[in-house]
Amino acid sequence: MVKHQKHSKLSKRNNGNYAPNEISILGVKCSIISNLVAKIAKSNQKIAKVAYLDASHNKEIQTPFLDTYTFHHSGNLDVNSNNELNKFNARIQFSNYDLLLINGNHYQGQKQILVLDCEKEASVLKRLDQLTDVQFVVKANKNANYFDFLKDQIPNIMELSCYELDEIEKISNHIESIIQSDIPLIKSLILTGGKSTRMGTDKGMLKYHGVSQREYLYNLLSDIVPDKSETENQVYYSVRGNQVIEGNIITDSFIDLGPFGGICSAFQKDPNSAWFVIATDLPFIDTSVIKLLLKNRNPSKMATTLKGKSKQFPEPLITIWEPKAYPILLSYLAQGYSCPRKALINSDIEIIEVDDAIIRNVNTPVEYELAKKELK
Repeated sequence: MVKHQKHSKLSKRNNGNYAPNEISILGVKCSIISNLVAKIAKSNQKIAKVAYLDASHNKEIQTPFLDTYTFHHSGNLDVNSNNELNKFNARIQFSNYDLLLINGNHYQGQKQILVLDCEKEASVLKRLDQLTDVQFVVKANKNANYFDFLKDQIPNIMELSCYELDEIEKISNHIESIIQSDIPLIKSLILTGGKSTRMGTDKGMLKYHGVSQREYLYNLLSDIVPDKSETENQVYYSVRGNQVIEGNIITDSFIDLGPFGGICSAFQKDPNSAWFVIATDLPFIDTSVIKLLLKNRNPSKMATTLKGKSKQFPEPLITIWEPKAYPILLSYLAQGYSCPRKALINSDIEIIEVDDAIIRNVNTPVEYELAKKELK
Protein backbone atom coordinates (compact mmCIF):
# COMPACT_ATOMS: atom_id res chain seq x y z
CA MET A 1 0.00 0.00 0.00
CA VAL A 2 1.42 3.38 -1.04
CA LYS A 3 1.76 5.79 1.86
CA HIS A 4 -0.23 8.96 1.34
CA GLN A 5 1.90 12.11 1.32
CA LYS A 6 -0.03 15.18 2.36
CA HIS A 7 2.47 17.80 1.16
CA SER A 8 4.70 18.12 -1.90
CA LYS A 9 8.23 16.86 -1.35
CA LEU A 10 10.50 19.87 -1.85
CA SER A 11 14.28 20.21 -1.66
CA LYS A 12 15.17 22.02 1.54
CA ARG A 13 17.93 24.51 2.24
CA ASN A 14 20.68 23.03 4.37
CA ASN A 15 20.04 24.74 7.69
CA GLY A 16 21.19 24.37 11.24
CA ASN A 17 18.79 25.33 14.01
CA TYR A 18 18.59 28.95 12.88
CA ALA A 19 20.82 29.52 9.84
CA PRO A 20 22.65 27.73 7.00
CA ASN A 21 26.03 28.15 8.71
CA GLU A 22 25.96 28.58 12.48
CA ILE A 23 28.45 28.19 15.31
CA SER A 24 27.64 28.47 19.00
CA ILE A 25 30.29 29.55 21.51
CA LEU A 26 30.00 28.12 25.01
CA GLY A 27 32.01 27.39 28.13
CA VAL A 28 32.60 30.92 29.40
CA LYS A 29 30.53 33.85 30.68
CA CYS A 30 28.34 35.77 28.25
CA SER A 31 30.32 39.01 28.28
CA ILE A 32 33.46 37.20 27.08
CA ILE A 33 31.45 35.47 24.32
CA SER A 34 29.96 38.74 23.03
CA ASN A 35 33.39 40.41 23.11
CA LEU A 36 34.94 37.51 21.18
CA VAL A 37 32.10 37.60 18.62
CA ALA A 38 32.62 41.34 18.03
CA LYS A 39 36.32 40.80 17.30
CA ILE A 40 35.67 37.84 15.00
CA ALA A 41 33.01 39.75 13.06
CA LYS A 42 35.24 42.80 12.65
CA SER A 43 38.12 40.67 11.40
CA ASN A 44 35.93 38.83 8.85
CA GLN A 45 33.70 41.72 7.75
CA LYS A 46 35.36 42.00 4.31
CA ILE A 47 34.69 38.40 3.33
CA ALA A 48 31.43 37.58 5.10
CA LYS A 49 28.21 38.91 6.56
CA VAL A 50 28.14 37.84 10.21
CA ALA A 51 25.20 37.95 12.63
CA TYR A 52 25.01 37.24 16.36
CA LEU A 53 22.19 35.54 18.26
CA ASP A 54 22.02 36.16 22.01
CA ALA A 55 19.45 36.31 24.79
CA SER A 56 18.65 39.38 26.83
CA HIS A 57 19.66 39.35 30.48
CA ASN A 58 17.24 42.15 31.37
CA LYS A 59 14.46 40.60 33.48
CA GLU A 60 12.40 43.78 33.58
CA ILE A 61 11.64 44.09 29.86
CA GLN A 62 7.93 43.73 29.14
CA THR A 63 6.39 42.49 25.91
CA PRO A 64 5.67 45.54 23.73
CA PHE A 65 2.15 46.08 22.39
CA LEU A 66 3.61 47.65 19.24
CA ASP A 67 6.49 46.47 17.07
CA THR A 68 8.83 49.40 16.40
CA TYR A 69 11.54 49.70 13.72
CA THR A 70 13.79 52.71 14.14
CA PHE A 71 16.12 53.44 11.24
CA HIS A 72 19.12 55.75 11.30
CA HIS A 73 20.74 57.28 8.21
CA SER A 74 23.99 55.47 9.10
CA GLY A 75 22.27 52.19 8.27
CA ASN A 76 21.58 51.20 11.88
CA LEU A 77 18.23 49.60 12.70
CA ASP A 78 16.80 49.24 16.20
CA VAL A 79 13.96 46.72 16.47
CA ASN A 80 11.63 46.22 19.41
CA SER A 81 9.26 43.35 18.72
CA ASN A 82 7.00 40.96 20.58
CA ASN A 83 7.87 38.04 18.31
CA GLU A 84 9.18 34.90 19.97
CA LEU A 85 12.24 33.07 18.61
CA ASN A 86 11.00 30.61 16.01
CA LYS A 87 13.41 28.47 14.02
CA PHE A 88 11.44 28.72 10.77
CA ASN A 89 11.18 32.51 10.91
CA ALA A 90 14.80 32.71 12.05
CA ARG A 91 15.98 30.75 9.01
CA ILE A 92 14.41 33.41 6.78
CA GLN A 93 15.80 36.22 8.92
CA PHE A 94 19.33 34.80 8.92
CA SER A 95 19.33 33.38 5.36
CA ASN A 96 21.22 36.43 4.10
CA TYR A 97 24.20 35.83 6.42
CA ASP A 98 27.30 33.77 5.73
CA LEU A 99 27.75 32.95 9.41
CA LEU A 100 25.57 33.13 12.50
CA LEU A 101 27.49 33.13 15.78
CA ILE A 102 25.39 32.07 18.77
CA ASN A 103 25.72 32.51 22.51
CA GLY A 104 25.81 28.82 23.40
CA ASN A 105 24.92 29.55 27.01
CA HIS A 106 21.37 30.22 25.78
CA TYR A 107 20.88 28.63 22.35
CA GLN A 108 22.27 25.54 20.66
CA GLY A 109 24.17 25.74 17.37
CA GLN A 110 24.85 23.03 14.81
CA LYS A 111 28.62 23.59 15.17
CA GLN A 112 30.42 24.70 18.30
CA ILE A 113 33.47 26.49 19.65
CA LEU A 114 34.31 25.30 23.16
CA VAL A 115 35.98 27.75 25.52
CA LEU A 116 37.78 26.13 28.44
CA ASP A 117 37.41 28.00 31.72
CA CYS A 118 38.05 26.15 34.99
CA GLU A 119 35.30 28.19 36.67
CA LYS A 120 32.71 26.97 34.15
CA GLU A 121 33.26 23.21 34.36
CA ALA A 122 29.77 22.62 35.76
CA SER A 123 28.24 24.78 33.02
CA VAL A 124 29.95 22.75 30.27
CA LEU A 125 28.93 19.47 31.92
CA LYS A 126 25.30 20.65 31.91
CA ARG A 127 25.52 21.36 28.17
CA LEU A 128 27.56 18.31 27.25
CA ASP A 129 24.90 17.00 24.86
CA GLN A 130 25.22 20.24 22.84
CA LEU A 131 28.82 19.43 21.92
CA THR A 132 27.99 17.56 18.70
CA ASP A 133 30.43 19.12 16.24
CA VAL A 134 33.18 21.08 17.99
CA GLN A 135 35.31 23.00 15.45
CA PHE A 136 38.12 24.04 17.78
CA VAL A 137 38.93 24.85 21.40
CA VAL A 138 39.84 28.16 23.03
CA LYS A 139 41.52 28.47 26.42
CA ALA A 140 40.15 31.33 28.51
CA ASN A 141 43.50 31.51 30.31
CA LYS A 142 46.79 29.61 30.50
CA ASN A 143 45.62 27.62 33.51
CA ALA A 144 42.62 26.18 31.69
CA ASN A 145 42.69 22.40 31.28
CA TYR A 146 40.58 19.87 29.39
CA PHE A 147 37.84 18.48 31.64
CA ASP A 148 37.99 14.70 32.04
CA PHE A 149 34.39 14.14 30.87
CA LEU A 150 35.13 15.85 27.53
CA LYS A 151 37.21 12.93 26.28
CA ASP A 152 34.21 10.58 26.52
CA GLN A 153 31.94 13.01 24.66
CA ILE A 154 34.54 14.13 22.10
CA PRO A 155 37.11 11.34 21.60
CA ASN A 156 39.26 13.46 19.26
CA ILE A 157 39.20 16.63 21.34
CA MET A 158 42.95 16.58 21.93
CA GLU A 159 43.47 16.58 18.16
CA LEU A 160 41.40 19.71 17.57
CA SER A 161 43.09 23.08 17.13
CA CYS A 162 43.46 25.01 20.38
CA TYR A 163 44.02 28.76 20.78
CA GLU A 164 44.46 31.26 23.56
CA LEU A 165 41.58 33.70 24.00
CA ASP A 166 43.71 36.66 22.92
CA GLU A 167 44.85 34.97 19.68
CA ILE A 168 42.13 36.74 17.72
CA GLU A 169 43.92 36.55 14.38
CA LYS A 170 44.34 32.77 14.59
CA ILE A 171 40.73 32.32 15.76
CA SER A 172 39.43 34.59 12.97
CA ASN A 173 41.49 32.76 10.37
CA HIS A 174 40.02 29.46 11.50
CA ILE A 175 36.53 30.95 11.32
CA GLU A 176 37.32 32.22 7.82
CA SER A 177 38.31 28.70 6.73
CA ILE A 178 34.95 27.42 8.01
CA ILE A 179 33.14 30.13 6.03
CA GLN A 180 35.18 29.36 2.90
CA SER A 181 34.46 25.64 3.16
CA ASP A 182 30.74 26.41 3.27
CA ILE A 183 30.69 28.50 0.06
CA PRO A 184 27.97 26.99 -2.15
CA LEU A 185 28.83 25.04 -5.28
CA ILE A 186 27.88 26.54 -8.65
CA LYS A 187 25.48 25.03 -11.16
CA SER A 188 24.61 26.60 -14.51
CA LEU A 189 21.22 27.48 -15.96
CA ILE A 190 20.77 28.33 -19.65
CA LEU A 191 17.49 30.19 -20.14
CA THR A 192 15.83 28.58 -23.16
CA GLY A 193 12.18 28.84 -22.15
CA GLY A 194 11.39 32.15 -23.86
CA LYS A 195 8.92 32.34 -26.78
CA SER A 196 11.27 34.46 -28.96
CA THR A 197 8.32 36.53 -30.21
CA ARG A 198 10.38 39.37 -31.68
CA MET A 199 12.87 37.03 -33.34
CA GLY A 200 10.16 34.85 -34.88
CA THR A 201 12.15 31.69 -34.18
CA ASP A 202 13.77 30.03 -31.17
CA LYS A 203 16.76 32.23 -30.23
CA GLY A 204 18.46 29.25 -28.63
CA MET A 205 18.64 27.51 -32.02
CA LEU A 206 20.32 30.43 -33.82
CA LYS A 207 23.92 29.80 -34.89
CA TYR A 208 26.67 32.32 -34.18
CA HIS A 209 29.57 29.93 -33.53
CA GLY A 210 28.87 26.98 -35.85
CA VAL A 211 26.39 25.28 -33.50
CA SER A 212 23.12 26.38 -31.92
CA GLN A 213 23.57 29.06 -29.28
CA ARG A 214 22.17 26.86 -26.53
CA GLU A 215 24.61 24.07 -27.45
CA TYR A 216 27.46 26.58 -27.61
CA LEU A 217 26.68 27.85 -24.10
CA TYR A 218 26.22 24.30 -22.80
CA ASN A 219 29.68 23.29 -24.00
CA LEU A 220 31.21 26.53 -22.77
CA LEU A 221 29.78 26.22 -19.26
CA SER A 222 30.52 22.49 -19.02
CA ASP A 223 34.21 23.22 -19.60
CA ILE A 224 34.58 26.32 -17.41
CA VAL A 225 32.19 26.44 -14.47
CA PRO A 226 33.76 24.72 -11.45
CA ASP A 227 32.34 22.17 -9.02
CA LYS A 228 31.56 19.58 -11.69
CA SER A 229 30.35 16.25 -10.36
CA GLU A 230 31.45 12.88 -11.68
CA THR A 231 27.87 11.62 -11.48
CA GLU A 232 25.94 14.65 -12.72
CA ASN A 233 26.46 17.30 -15.37
CA GLN A 234 25.92 20.60 -13.60
CA VAL A 235 24.62 22.52 -16.64
CA TYR A 236 20.84 22.70 -17.12
CA TYR A 237 18.42 24.08 -19.68
CA SER A 238 15.53 26.11 -18.29
CA VAL A 239 12.41 25.16 -20.29
CA ARG A 240 8.67 25.79 -20.46
CA GLY A 241 6.28 23.00 -19.58
CA ASN A 242 5.48 22.06 -23.18
CA GLN A 243 9.05 22.44 -24.46
CA VAL A 244 11.09 19.40 -25.51
CA ILE A 245 14.88 19.67 -25.26
CA GLU A 246 17.39 16.86 -24.91
CA GLY A 247 19.78 17.04 -21.98
CA ASN A 248 19.52 18.17 -18.37
CA ILE A 249 16.40 20.29 -18.02
CA ILE A 250 14.59 22.19 -15.29
CA THR A 251 10.96 22.72 -16.24
CA ASP A 252 9.36 25.93 -15.01
CA SER A 253 7.41 25.33 -11.84
CA PHE A 254 6.78 29.07 -11.54
CA ILE A 255 4.52 29.46 -14.55
CA ASP A 256 4.44 32.45 -16.94
CA LEU A 257 7.07 34.45 -15.05
CA GLY A 258 9.74 34.47 -17.75
CA PRO A 259 13.40 34.42 -16.62
CA PHE A 260 12.33 35.18 -13.04
CA GLY A 261 10.34 31.94 -12.99
CA GLY A 262 13.24 30.02 -14.50
CA ILE A 263 15.62 31.21 -11.80
CA CYS A 264 13.16 30.43 -9.00
CA SER A 265 12.50 26.99 -10.50
CA ALA A 266 16.23 26.26 -10.43
CA PHE A 267 16.41 27.24 -6.76
CA GLN A 268 13.37 25.09 -6.03
CA LYS A 269 15.25 22.13 -7.51
CA ASP A 270 18.45 22.94 -5.61
CA PRO A 271 18.28 25.73 -3.00
CA ASN A 272 21.79 24.94 -1.74
CA SER A 273 23.73 25.73 -4.92
CA ALA A 274 24.55 29.05 -6.51
CA TRP A 275 23.17 29.36 -10.05
CA PHE A 276 25.18 30.80 -12.92
CA VAL A 277 22.31 32.07 -15.08
CA ILE A 278 22.77 33.01 -18.73
CA ALA A 279 20.36 33.82 -21.56
CA THR A 280 20.72 32.60 -25.15
CA ASP A 281 20.33 36.10 -26.64
CA LEU A 282 23.85 37.17 -25.56
CA PRO A 283 26.01 35.92 -28.46
CA PHE A 284 29.08 38.01 -27.57
CA ILE A 285 29.64 36.12 -24.33
CA ASP A 286 32.77 33.97 -24.51
CA THR A 287 35.16 32.09 -22.27
CA SER A 288 36.90 35.23 -21.00
CA VAL A 289 33.62 36.82 -19.86
CA ILE A 290 32.52 33.73 -17.95
CA LYS A 291 35.93 33.43 -16.30
CA LEU A 292 35.77 37.13 -15.36
CA LEU A 293 32.44 36.61 -13.61
CA LEU A 294 33.69 33.50 -11.79
CA LYS A 295 36.94 35.17 -10.73
CA ASN A 296 35.08 38.12 -9.20
CA ARG A 297 32.32 36.09 -7.59
CA ASN A 298 31.47 37.43 -4.14
CA PRO A 299 29.48 34.79 -2.20
CA SER A 300 28.83 37.23 0.65
CA LYS A 301 26.60 39.23 -1.73
CA MET A 302 23.19 38.18 -3.02
CA ALA A 303 24.57 38.00 -6.56
CA THR A 304 27.56 38.79 -8.77
CA THR A 305 26.58 40.42 -12.03
CA LEU A 306 27.78 42.33 -15.08
CA LYS A 307 26.90 45.90 -16.07
CA GLY A 308 27.72 47.82 -19.22
CA LYS A 309 30.01 50.77 -18.47
CA SER A 310 27.54 53.28 -19.91
CA LYS A 311 24.45 51.48 -18.65
CA GLN A 312 22.50 52.42 -15.54
CA PHE A 313 21.44 48.94 -14.49
CA PRO A 314 23.09 45.48 -14.29
CA GLU A 315 22.27 42.56 -16.58
CA PRO A 316 20.37 39.94 -14.53
CA LEU A 317 20.56 37.27 -17.24
CA ILE A 318 24.28 36.76 -16.97
CA THR A 319 24.59 36.62 -13.20
CA ILE A 320 25.70 34.28 -10.44
CA TRP A 321 22.74 34.10 -8.04
CA GLU A 322 23.70 32.88 -4.55
CA PRO A 323 21.34 30.66 -2.48
CA LYS A 324 20.54 33.67 -0.27
CA ALA A 325 18.84 35.21 -3.34
CA TYR A 326 16.02 32.64 -3.32
CA PRO A 327 14.02 33.96 -0.33
CA ILE A 328 14.62 37.50 -1.60
CA LEU A 329 13.22 36.64 -5.04
CA LEU A 330 10.22 34.96 -3.43
CA SER A 331 9.58 38.06 -1.33
CA TYR A 332 9.51 40.16 -4.52
CA LEU A 333 7.08 37.69 -6.05
CA ALA A 334 4.87 38.00 -2.96
CA GLN A 335 4.75 41.75 -3.59
CA GLY A 336 3.70 41.22 -7.19
CA TYR A 337 7.05 41.74 -8.93
CA SER A 338 8.69 39.26 -11.30
CA CYS A 339 11.58 41.35 -12.59
CA PRO A 340 15.01 39.90 -11.69
CA ARG A 341 16.66 43.26 -12.44
CA LYS A 342 14.47 44.95 -9.83
CA ALA A 343 15.67 42.42 -7.24
CA LEU A 344 19.29 43.08 -8.23
CA ILE A 345 19.25 46.87 -8.11
CA ASN A 346 17.58 46.88 -4.71
CA SER A 347 19.88 44.33 -3.08
CA ASP A 348 23.47 44.01 -1.92
CA ILE A 349 25.28 42.77 -5.04
CA GLU A 350 28.74 42.64 -6.60
CA ILE A 351 28.90 44.51 -9.93
CA ILE A 352 31.58 44.02 -12.61
CA GLU A 353 31.64 46.61 -15.36
CA VAL A 354 32.37 45.56 -18.95
CA ASP A 355 32.04 47.11 -22.39
CA ASP A 356 28.41 47.50 -23.38
CA ALA A 357 28.87 45.43 -26.55
CA ILE A 358 29.84 42.30 -24.60
CA ILE A 359 26.41 41.97 -22.99
CA ARG A 360 24.35 43.24 -25.91
CA ASN A 361 21.07 41.40 -26.42
CA VAL A 362 20.04 40.16 -29.87
CA ASN A 363 16.25 39.99 -30.16
CA THR A 364 15.30 40.65 -33.83
CA PRO A 365 16.26 39.20 -37.24
CA VAL A 366 18.04 42.45 -38.17
CA GLU A 367 20.10 42.35 -34.94
CA TYR A 368 20.88 38.69 -35.60
CA GLU A 369 22.31 39.32 -39.06
CA LEU A 370 24.36 42.23 -37.74
CA ALA A 371 25.70 40.17 -34.85
CA LYS A 372 26.77 37.34 -37.17
CA LYS A 373 28.77 39.79 -39.30
CA GLU A 374 30.48 41.28 -36.23
CA LEU A 375 31.37 37.85 -34.83
CA LYS A 376 32.95 36.79 -38.13
